[in-house]
Amino acid sequence: MSGLRFNIYCIRRVVFVIILLSLSPPCVLGVDEDDYSESGNPAVLPLVTELIYRRLTNLTAIFNGDVANRLGFCIKNLDADWNGAFNFTGNLEFLTACIRKTRGDLMQRLCTAAEIKFYFNSFFERGHTNYLRPNKNCNLTFWASGCEPGWACSVGANQKVDLKNSKVVPARTRDCRPCCEGFFCPQGITCMIPCPLGSYCPLAKLNKTTGLCEPYRYQLPPGQPNHTCGGADIWADVGSSSEVFCSAGSYCPTTTEKVPCSSGHYCRMGSTSEKRCFRLTTCNPSTANQNIHAYGIMLIAALSTLLLIIYNCSDQVLTTRERRQAKSREAAARSARETAQARERWKSAKDVAKKGAFGLQAQLSRTFSRKKSSRQPDMLQKVLGHAKPGTDDALLPPIPPSKSSAQQQESSSASNAKKKEPSSLTKMMRALDDDPDSQEGFNIEIGDKNIKKHMPKGKQMHTHSQIFKYAYGQLEKEKAMQQQNKNLTFSGVISMATDTEIRTRPVIEVAFKDLTLTLKGKNKHLLRCVTGKIMPGRVSAVMGPSGAGKTTFLSALAGKATGCTMTGLVLINGKDESIHSYKKIIGFVPQDDIVHGNLTVEENLRFSARCRLSANMPKPDKVLVVERVIESLGLQAVRDSLVGTVEKRGISGGQRKRVNVGLEMVMEPSLLILDEPTSGLDSSSSQLLLRALRREALEGVNICMVVHQPSYALFKMFDDLILLAKGGLTVYHGSVKKVEEYFAGLGITVPERVNPPDHFIDILEGIVKPTGVSHQQLPIRWMLHNGYAVPPDMLKYADGIASSSMGANSVHSGNPSGPDGGASEHSFAGDLWQDMKFTVELKRDHIQHNFLKSKDLSDRRTPGVWRQYRYFLGRVGKQRLREAKILAVDYLILLLAGACLGTLAKVSDETFGALGYTYTVIAVSLLCKIAALRSFSLDKLHYWRESASGMSSLAYFLSKDTVDHFNTFVKPLVYLSMFYFFNNPRSSFTDNYIVLICLVYCVTGIAYAFAIFLEPGPAQLWSVLLPVVLTLIATQQSQNGIVKHLGDLCYTKWALEAFVVANAERYSGVWLITRCGSLMKSGYDLHDWGLCLFILILTGIVSRVIAFFCIASFQKK
Repeated sequence: MSGLRFNIYCIRRVVFVIILLSLSPPCVLGVDEDDYSESGNPAVLPLVTELIYRRLTNLTAIFNGDVANRLGFCIKNLDADWNGAFNFTGNLEFLTACIRKTRGDLMQRLCTAAEIKFYFNSFFERGHTNYLRPNKNCNLTFWASGCEPGWACSVGANQKVDLKNSKVVPARTRDCRPCCEGFFCPQGITCMIPCPLGSYCPLAKLNKTTGLCEPYRYQLPPGQPNHTCGGADIWADVGSSSEVFCSAGSYCPTTTEKVPCSSGHYCRMGSTSEKRCFRLTTCNPSTANQNIHAYGIMLIAALSTLLLIIYNCSDQVLTTRERRQAKSREAAARSARETAQARERWKSAKDVAKKGAFGLQAQLSRTFSRKKSSRQPDMLQKVLGHAKPGTDDALLPPIPPSKSSAQQQESSSASNAKKKEPSSLTKMMRALDDDPDSQEGFNIEIGDKNIKKHMPKGKQMHTHSQIFKYAYGQLEKEKAMQQQNKNLTFSGVISMATDTEIRTRPVIEVAFKDLTLTLKGKNKHLLRCVTGKIMPGRVSAVMGPSGAGKTTFLSALAGKATGCTMTGLVLINGKDESIHSYKKIIGFVPQDDIVHGNLTVEENLRFSARCRLSANMPKPDKVLVVERVIESLGLQAVRDSLVGTVEKRGISGGQRKRVNVGLEMVMEPSLLILDEPTSGLDSSSSQLLLRALRREALEGVNICMVVHQPSYALFKMFDDLILLAKGGLTVYHGSVKKVEEYFAGLGITVPERVNPPDHFIDILEGIVKPTGVSHQQLPIRWMLHNGYAVPPDMLKYADGIASSSMGANSVHSGNPSGPDGGASEHSFAGDLWQDMKFTVELKRDHIQHNFLKSKDLSDRRTPGVWRQYRYFLGRVGKQRLREAKILAVDYLILLLAGACLGTLAKVSDETFGALGYTYTVIAVSLLCKIAALRSFSLDKLHYWRESASGMSSLAYFLSKDTVDHFNTFVKPLVYLSMFYFFNNPRSSFTDNYIVLICLVYCVTGIAYAFAIFLEPGPAQLWSVLLPVVLTLIATQQSQNGIVKHLGDLCYTKWALEAFVVANAERYSGVWLITRCGSLMKSGYDLHDWGLCLFILILTGIVSRVIAFFCIASFQKK
């Protein structure tokens, strides 16, 4: 009966529990657990387990506010992270086992919300110690056995525990026993907390040798022989509680089970499941990480192959393209020459035929005979028909038959079904027969302007062949006209005078009166009292000894003289206007050969023509201009050759000098200023260059050039001469033909077999001393000769000059001591102050000059910014393709750096790979900055010349930056191909790649600013030091506010944070405390990954803005 009564009692209790589950909320779980404790029925156990687990799950709502306030920087999604740590839905066996072990009083042993807060708050309060603060259950006056590590106590029988109570810690000191498996019981509190997923929390066993409870590190309390080892005692960061973490090479599906990794899988530390290894990787049993070096080797092999293909094919593509263009160009030139030769032969044949016809008519009129002479058919056959082979007449083309014979032939062949279409050459000859003065030979299939004007749109010239035919046809026509005008016959002179085909350009006449330049701060004259003018259509030579101010004079005319005080007048076309208003039609050839060495001759000239000629000019006409300059400068043989650099041999020095001049000739200037264009050239090359310049002068170009020691033949090719003495004083300014006459009037005659300019310069140098006049008196002689005023400080050189020649207004009023006279001695501090003032004024003048805006009076609309950007982009792209070897070296260095750093700096789970990422930030910053310096530091001189001519600085800067974006995307890939697969962090390849792209973009902009603002040496030094110093500041753990704010200004801090955050986000479950501790120590925030990328990109943009401001403001004119 008692057994039956017990069974009925159990059935009644089970039915009660089922009804309770269906009708009541899970807030009365204690009743169910009491039922199990009383009955011990295993049928109730799963239900009790589920209800206890649901109660634990509901604790997340209590911690939301505290977690958001205190741990928001390391927990992105509370629900996801809580599930990653405490979602035991898949296996609650450890909970069931604990209920069974505690005989139903598990709820009395679980930590409440208040105790959990107490434990985790201790991480913020206790610092580096592992002890909790005293509390109600564990203090100095009372210390239960449950306060020891690995043990827990119960609140006692018939007492309820509200797990959601977050304010009151319950009294829990009864029935103390070891902690259950799957739970940890910290020292200092008497309750149990479930171990998170990814941990392994078995019961400890005493190691009698060491006295430690293994696998944990706590000892048994002394004086308590009945106390045994319990369960886990602590869950903290991996450095403090690594024994709780599931060991590497194994995975823990539950907190009480550890399974070794099988073959073909790998298990990192703290894993809850094994992960399958990639293909081509080796994963033995119990492998902690997969070896993915094979993927790195494959990726680098693929990248190397791709780069080799690009390197070889890009050069081959350029070579093939140039070869095809050369063939097309040669075919067009050959066609134009053959057409021109045929036209000339036809005209010669017409002239011979006309002479023969006139002779025949005269003979017939004399004899009055109707009988045909037997010799006349032979003569007519010779003149009008076929000549005998081997004679000179056989070279002439056959004459087409007369109209009557043509009609007879046409009627005789009318019966044929098809008639062959006459060739183009036949059409040209027939047209010349009708109109001997036509230009048909140059129009056929060439694309003459008259033909283009009436052409349908679909047949406009658009192929290279058509454009080159047009260009070479025009060149042959110009050659024929020049040859015709050389005859100097009356008809030739009339033809040259009435030729409407010669194009004239806008006229620029530059007049200067009393032009004086004084160096600021030094009070030294560079030019003095220079008066005269240079006129359109004439070639003026500026000569003088060294230090005479020849280059300064040209710079003053071109408006490029800075750091000087300029007095006097410079008039443009008789008006007081700025020379900068005409800069689009002014060419300035510098003394140095500033030419792009990694471009061909034709590419240099074509780029200058595209950017500086009128935007409305058709492309065929631009090609014609370039071809004309190449022809006139004798550069046909080297047009497809690279100009060359210091490292790579190119064309000769003389050819390079002619290319330097051609860059300005192709823009069809109205004023062309050249600084020593013949220096370094032999006599024949100099004459070739000057003949080309004289041809430009025929179109109305005003040409002024500095010349050193010209030959006599070259000297006679100039129209005007400006001879300067030392100090910038004028000795002669006038026609070259009258210079010897003027000096002969002063008693200076040129000896026989002596070059006149050499003799005059020797006199001005003081080497040759003429009789009757000294070289100091020659400028005064010129002033008196033209009635100019003589400065007072120069009157001392006027001794010996007749007083009658010195008028009343020949003396300047002013301080007779001159600019240097009366200057008092200054102290060292005074001299230093004057030098500083001069430097500041010089910088100010440069900046003012760079931002000088003038009204455009050139009447030429050059291509806009975006069109020039396209031209610059094509040029920079070609330059980069030809520098592929340098890029290959850069990539090789990045590969070595990635392999070394990936091997040496392994990922530390405690810091989430911060050390390896620190090295990465430094290495990538340094290597990419050094490489980016080449973009601007090597091209400064070229940019200064191009910007001074009116080319767009924005287009130049944007094109460089755009092409460098190739490296921005490729270099991170190259580096990661070694670093990622050797280091193998938990973050994805994509995350690391995105961060590296932003980092490379940032440091490239900084390198631009260094390259533009600093000289190459200091720029390289700063590029090396900056990433190291900024990284040291950014990684300081000091709580000093100044250091923290300085770190926020360092781009390295944001790059390192982006790397660490991307990696830390992959750590979950048992790693939560480690993640929060490491991020709190470093000051990082999981939510700031996007902010880090934004700041890196913003830094790159700001750096580029600063770099562009520097290139536009501090450029050297």
